[in-house]
Amino acid sequence: MEGQRSQVTGSMAAAGARLGTRGAGEAVAAAHALSPPAEAYGNDPNIEMIWAMKAYQHAEVYFNLISSVDPKFLKLTKVDDQIYAGFRKSFGDLKIDVLDPEELKSEAAKAKWRPFCMQFDGVVEDFNYGTLLRLDCTKDYTEENTIFVTRIQFFAIETARNREGYNNVVYSHATEIKSVAVERGLSA
Repeated sequence: MEGQRSQVTGSMAAAGARLGTRGAGEAVAAAHALSPPAEAYGNDPNIEMIWAMKAYQHAEVYFNLISSVDPKFLKLTKVDDQIYAGFRKSFGDLKIDVLDPEELKSEAAKAKWRPFCMQFDGVVEDFNYGTLLRLDCTKDYTEENTIFVTRIQFFAIETARNREGYNNVVYSHATEIKSVAVERGLSA
């Protein structure tokens, strides 16, 4: 299943390009199609595209959020404190500003992440769904800067990035761009 989901990252750009053409009815149909367990689908390219679109949409919303609101004030889940404490207890030395994919995907890393993730089964909705994560938190989502992880890994790393100030660079850059645009608009 992990291999199937990791293939989705390559479809991110295509999904993003088609995202705007999907209506509410298609979104409901996609959500319904994704409700059975992943094992029921095999390697269905339509399902992979739906997963890619859903993951891309989540990434786009999150990046817009950290660009618009000071990340230190964001609360991503009702259990952010529990996620953060557990994450830093289990992964205290993990460098989160620029992630090494091996720290997330190697067999040794998977063995370490699995118990952390499983403690949130029943606590965080869809804790094991696939989600896109930026490798370098100073940059936007691109194919080169994106890795496919579980939702709980995303919440753990992004909550830590927000609390520890690593995502401030995104917010500061977006704020600076908005200020320049306002100044140019006023001086024109």
